[in-house]
Amino acid sequence: MPMREGCKFYVSRTYPTGDSVRKCELDLAPEAPWRCPDDCPSYTPRLADVNWVHGSLAGSVTPVEPPGVGTDPSIASLLDEAEDIVNAAVDRTIDELDTERAIAAYKSTSLFGRIRARLKGFGR
Repeated sequence: MPMREGCKFYVSRTYPTGDSVRKCELDLAPEAPWRCPDDCPSYTPRLADVNWVHGSLAGSVTPVEPPGVGTDPSIASLLDEAEDIVNAAVDRTIDELDTERAIAAYKSTSLFGRIRARLKGFGR
């Protein structure tokens, strides 16, 4: 079944570069942006878009569906693997940032860190 644009959880974004993203907000469409699962248990019709104005660009063209989507299970597994790689990279980056922030916080609260901060502006 093609992506259900009338679903409450369907999200579409277009970036200044012209790239667009179409996806299920609940991540239940493994073959997005081309297909939603048949008989999706979370399908909920969009009743109203509060304070939202649909412009002339809202209905941009859906990308051409590659051959085999919906019939070849390897496509969904490939997309899942790509998503896992991206999620792992994000998790590692967040861990690295947390470590850097913890070190910076320790340096700023230690005795030598406070002295260094006071002397940093000394003599200017």
